[in-house]
This record gives sequence, structure tokens and C-alpha cells, in this order.
Amino acid sequence: MGGRPMTLPWLADADRLSPWNEAFVVVAGLGTSGFAAADGLIDLGARVLVLDEADTSANVEKAELLRHLDVEVRLGRGSTAELPDGVHLVVTSPGWRPTAPLLAAAAARGVPVWGDVELAWRMMHPDRVVPWLAVTGTNGKTTTTSMLASMLSAAGLTTDAVGNIGRPIIEAILDEVHYDVLAVELSSFQLHWMHTVALHSAAVLNVHADHLEWYAHTDDPMAAYVADKAKIYERVTHACVYNVAEPLTEQLVADADVTEGARAIGFTLGIPAPSMLGVVDDLLVDRAFVEQRRDSAMPLADLADVKPFAPHNVENALAAAALARSFGVPPQAVGQGLRNLAIGDHRIQTVGEVDGVTYVNDSKATNPHAAASSMRGFDSIVWIAGGQAKGTTFDELVQTYGGKLRGAVLLGVDRAVIAGALARHAPQIPVVVLDRGDTGAMQDAVRAAAALAKPGDTVLMAPGCASLDMFANYGARGTAFADAVADLART
Repeated sequence: MGGRPMTLPWLADADRLSPWNEAFVVVAGLGTSGFAAADGLIDLGARVLVLDEADTSANVEKAELLRHLDVEVRLGRGSTAELPDGVHLVVTSPGWRPTAPLLAAAAARGVPVWGDVELAWRMMHPDRVVPWLAVTGTNGKTTTTSMLASMLSAAGLTTDAVGNIGRPIIEAILDEVHYDVLAVELSSFQLHWMHTVALHSAAVLNVHADHLEWYAHTDDPMAAYVADKAKIYERVTHACVYNVAEPLTEQLVADADVTEGARAIGFTLGIPAPSMLGVVDDLLVDRAFVEQRRDSAMPLADLADVKPFAPHNVENALAAAALARSFGVPPQAVGQGLRNLAIGDHRIQTVGEVDGVTYVNDSKATNPHAAASSMRGFDSIVWIAGGQAKGTTFDELVQTYGGKLRGAVLLGVDRAVIAGALARHAPQIPVVVLDRGDTGAMQDAVRAAAALAKPGDTVLMAPGCASLDMFANYGARGTAFADAVADLART
């Protein structure tokens, strides 16, 4: 076999009923999606080999479970260095870059590479098809997907929130539950490895610099990132939802090769034009999915139903409503879905008030645009920021919102990136830079922020960066912030 491509004539159009017993499939990575992919492929009858460099206790445990299902698993250093001979297909975990040796070898050898989303799509055809309503964007994906799932449930539909939100789509496809529709969050990584998916409806919330290190191998990382986001609109059958405030998202719709008859639906914080959703007199309204849209709008929900209330969260709610309405969800279910929803921790979460200063945890703000979205909702801010900048810059954020800043406290490996933007565009703002590199730095950051704040201010922990330089994840970072605020209140 000597590295020559092994082809199966049916693979390009493969579905659940294809002769998968003929296929040898490598699954790259044993994370949540990799485990689900291996499980799904075994269910199809394929021969499966899972490869992962990490031999952590969690991976060892998952490997044992898979071996009981006759899946071969190789863990440890060097496991993914080479692509074995005779492989027909590679299914990759979404975070793997195309430059990873295993995936580069597949490309060189002509072996197709799918993501777990592509595999899930194939697995439900031709006889178990469930419509997907999907969300992507640099920020707001998880909140919008959660809102959408809640609206669908309020309409009496059997649904689940899946994809990048945490639960692999393959798990839902393998469920014995018969779903009416799925609310799907898709990251740029997942979209990159998606080839034939045709969504019922899709939304791009916004597109701003993020994850550019993943695209560092390309000539134009930002263009490559945008191109992956754009893939969500390809082949859409009903509605392409875009953000009126971000013309790029509308341009992506205009450029997309959609199914004939699919509509472009905008959302706006202003009064909506026909074929848009927007805001009128403290109401979320629909001028897209009503018969008399030329001269009337259908009320869907009160602005007060959006929690936590912030301009970007209203945009999220409108995008979710557009997707839900495209599927026929009645107006009353949109508002009920918003009222039923409990957003998780670490998203614009007020964690305390000390000496007249409010402390807000938005650890989920892991890029500059997300941090900027947080700032829109507050007037006088002491900003705690820093971590892994992922190749992004903060100049636009500081130019736009520098006037709201009372001060800034910076920590993390790329703190100098933010300090530089503040020095260039808001040199009058007092800045405290913490050089401490352990998780205890958050305690110091909260105390430094408290010293800068005055009654009526908000100490906003919206880092604009990823957390893995110091914390296990953004949740651990948010918890450390909340704990530090609690300690401050006790002193």
C-alpha cells in the first residue's frame, strides 16, 4: 500500500446505509467529539483506529470503553506522527489544525478529512433526517444557541442544543429520542471540516479577529477565518440570518451558494425594515415571517425578557428568534423561551457589590470583540483583562470604549499587548500591570481594581483573551474572580 490513497467509490456520497464495513477510518483525537465519532463509526460498522498524543487518565478510561467495542486506540507521544497505510477516511477533532502531521499526510495522500459535524450529517441520512438550525459568530454563539433551544422547547418541539456548545451532534443522532429539530452551535474549526451539510437555517452573529493562530499557516489568517465562518450559509434551505450592524455578515449571505428559495433575514437593534427582526418601543418584533411585513410587525417579546440585559444580548435574542421563526415557532413561544432560559455563569454575571462598586464576571469574553460587547452595557468601568490574545489586537476596542474606562488592571501572558493599546489610545487611564503568573494573580487584580474604582463604577472582568496561560478554562478564571470578590467583601 506504501502510502498510496485507498479509495472507496461510495465514500464521497456516503450515508448511514453505505457499506461502512469496507472502511478503515482513523479518528484524530479522543476528546468529547472524538469519542462520539468513534462510537458513531462503530455503530455504522466501520473499522476504527483512534489516535491521541495525550495519555491522560480521562483518555485512558475512554480508550478502555472503546476497546470493549472493538475500537483500536493508540495513546501517547508519537501516536499521531504518521498516518497508517490503508486508511480510507480521517475524522478529526475540530481543534486540529490542517498542518498537524496526521492531517497533512492525509491531504498529501488524497485521503478525505471530515469533522465530527460532517460525520453526524452523513449518519442521519437518508432515513433519520432532523433539521438543523445553526449559529456561528466570533461571540455570542453559546448564548444564542441556548436561547434558540429554549424557544423551540417552549413551542413544544423535541430538541437539544448540540455542537460546539458541549454535546456532540453525533450523540443526538445516536439517541433513541426522536428530535423534531436541533439547535446547533458551530465554531470556525467545525465549519472548516464541513463539506456537504445543508442547514435548514443559519445565522452569523458577527465576525471579528479571533483564533488567528489557528490560521497562521495561511497567507491571510483573517480571510481564512472569515471564509470558514461563511461556510455556514452554503446550501441553506430556508433562512440566512445576518447582523444589520455588521455589513460583512450580509455580504457573506450575498456571496453564499444557497438552496433556491432561501431568504436573507436581518436583525437589528433599530426599527426593522421588511425581512428583518428588530426593536420597536421596548419590544422585539418580527417583520420577516409575517404576511403583512410591508406595513406591520409582530411583537415577539419584551426587552425585559432578555437576561442578562445588554445590547449584544438583545442581538443574540433577535438572531435566535429569527432562526426559531424560520422553523415556524409561534410568536408567544419566542418570549416564553427567553423567560424560561437561565444563562450559565461567567457571562455578564454580577457576582457582588462592595462599597458601592459592582463586580461583573464576563470570563467568557475570550477575545477583544467579546470584551467590547460587555463594555457597551456599562458607563464607568475598571477593566480587568489579559491572558492569551491569540494573535488579536485591542486598538479598536480602546479607541471605541477608552472614554468609559476609569482604570485597567492587566494580567496574563499577553498583558503587554493590551497595555500597548492603552498607552497608544488612552494614555490618561491609570493602568496596573501584574507580573504574577499563577492563579493567585486574580486576587491581586481584584484588589487593585477596587483601589481604582469609585462608588457607582463597575469592575468588569472581561479579559478579551483566552485563559489557558493561567487557568484550566474560562470557568475556572471566572470562579477565581468571584472568589476574590467574595474575599474583598469580607475584609
